[in-house]
Amino acid sequence: MNQPHLSRQTRTDAGLAAVLRVAVSRLARRLRAQRPDASLSLGQSAVLFTLARHGQMTPGALADQEKVQPPSMTRIIAALEERGMVRRTKHPDDQRRQLVDLTDEGRALVRADTRRREAWLAQRLIELTAEEKETLRKAAEILDRLSQA
Repeated sequence: MNQPHLSRQTRTDAGLAAVLRVAVSRLARRLRAQRPDASLSLGQSAVLFTLARHGQMTPGALADQEKVQPPSMTRIIAALEERGMVRRTKHPDDQRRQLVDLTDEGRALVRADTRRREAWLAQRLIELTAEEKETLRKAAEILDRLSQA
């Protein structure tokens, strides 16, 4: 599994960036393939996971969180609402504003998606040595930090 050309390539920051980009992209693609409902767009899935993680939010806060323009978020919310995955309610402090939250169906889809992807990844991890798993534990923390930048 150790590939000598990778160690030469990753000696520079630019080389490491290139190798890391490819590896993370491949892993993300493999994990996306495990989605139980592939008919949802990636943006729609991201909104469901954001709501599961953070709880109800305004459409504007969702747009900010997902780094999309408000009109795009309005379309995503409408599509999810049509499918029964989210619901809108009036904001308790300002009746002109709305809050978006998961429905039971949306919550169930997030749970099923998470279970399926984590099961797939757990199966892949079985194939690794204890040392490789420890390296991944450390890398996961670093990757999470990079993702927050």
